[in-house]
Amino acid sequence: MNIQSLAKRMALLGLMLMLAPICGAQGYNKPKAAGPLSNDPALEQAFMDWGLGLFVHWSFDSQLGSVISHSMDKASRDYLDRYVNELPRTFNPKEYDPDEWMQLAKLMGAKYMVFTTKHHSGFCMWDTKTTDFGIMNTPYGKDIVKEYVEACRRHGIKVGFYYSPEDFHFHYTKDIPARSAAEGRKYYDELVALSERHLDELLTHYGLIDVVFLDGGHDEELAQYVHKVSPKTLVTRGEMVTPEQKLPPHAIPGPWETCFTLGNQWQYKPTNEEYKSGSKLINMLVETRAKGGNLLINMGPMPSGKIPLEQEERFRELALWMFVNDESIHDIRPCENVGSKEVYYTQSKDGKQVYAILTGFTDDDNGPTETQWGRDQRKDFVLKELKATPETTVRILGQEHRLDKFSSRIDIETRFENTDEGLAVSAKRAQRLYNNRRWPNAVVLRFEMLSLNNRVHYRGAETRLFSQYSRLNC
Repeated sequence: MNIQSLAKRMALLGLMLMLAPICGAQGYNKPKAAGPLSNDPALEQAFMDWGLGLFVHWSFDSQLGSVISHSMDKASRDYLDRYVNELPRTFNPKEYDPDEWMQLAKLMGAKYMVFTTKHHSGFCMWDTKTTDFGIMNTPYGKDIVKEYVEACRRHGIKVGFYYSPEDFHFHYTKDIPARSAAEGRKYYDELVALSERHLDELLTHYGLIDVVFLDGGHDEELAQYVHKVSPKTLVTRGEMVTPEQKLPPHAIPGPWETCFTLGNQWQYKPTNEEYKSGSKLINMLVETRAKGGNLLINMGPMPSGKIPLEQEERFRELALWMFVNDESIHDIRPCENVGSKEVYYTQSKDGKQVYAILTGFTDDDNGPTETQWGRDQRKDFVLKELKATPETTVRILGQEHRLDKFSSRIDIETRFENTDEGLAVSAKRAQRLYNNRRWPNAVVLRFEMLSLNNRVHYRGAETRLFSQYSRLNC
């Protein structure tokens, strides 16, 4: 092996070692603690109840419709000079109304929100005393974080801060590249000290902060600092399992949280964007909850502060579904048998109710509608995981189940019987939710007093799954 080849291999090994902490944070393994402090277990249990959070990626470079912060990576000095010195001069979100954000978040069933106080660019969205590179030196000139926190509390939304320990502006002031700088380690201690000063401001100036999401860099080290400054603040990334843009293939012990973009970019993208359908969003939430996690779905406001119409439309579709079915998502725990893409299961924390969420009757790609469950349509199916007892009851969430209230010609009874294959169910969806009588999203059945089989039909194979929080083998 020649010297040049050896050098290339060593460089590749170094890159892999640099990426390992990032991949671990976004994978399915819990990050290794950098010290003795950790999340309060009671707060972690409360976090598992919330189920759904709204992520907000928004900064001054939303004016360009670019990727947030990362356009600084490997950018020319001329680009960086204009980005740092000129772009903040035109950031003036006159239509920023955090109450409007909270109203939509609450309607769609989000229990907490996580806002980008500082992304990798280093631009601070609060009134910081550490740098001039922030919101106070824009035409807007007001503390956006303060307004956000106050709105969260007015609407009963848990307050979350996203904070990036990386700081490309800090590197800019040292005239070194945003990432992979040859002299980056030289300034490590100074950067950590800056991060701690930022966290001091964020965690002591706005009252108790419920959640902190640390993204990249020395996040596990800073998780210890968060616990030191604010012991009642929950750290998600930096301490929990936090996969990004993906879901685990099976249930994993909670608490954990996955975050997804609504389109293919975190920050607002005015053109060339492809958004997930409302049905896709709902099914992602269902699968996440069935596997024991929380879904943190992203919103990218426009430079004005307004929510883009395409994003609002999808959130309102989720809001309708949650208005009907939220009890299968909030304050639940996973079953030992999570189900499959045709049907997922959750259960109440006391184990008395089991929810069968019928994702197989949805259409999440705007294609043929054969799988959709039309109004007044009866469907017959078998739930291989369930078995009824003489005391078993079932109802469709959101739909009247007291049959004696209707004339005899109305047949909306949900019928079921045990078979060798599982619990055979015949159900009619009668509630009118859309004008065209079609319903593209999951219908949820709530069962009580079940006897449960010992096996689950999971993606075509009988498997036994485990979750430490399971009460029922459903």
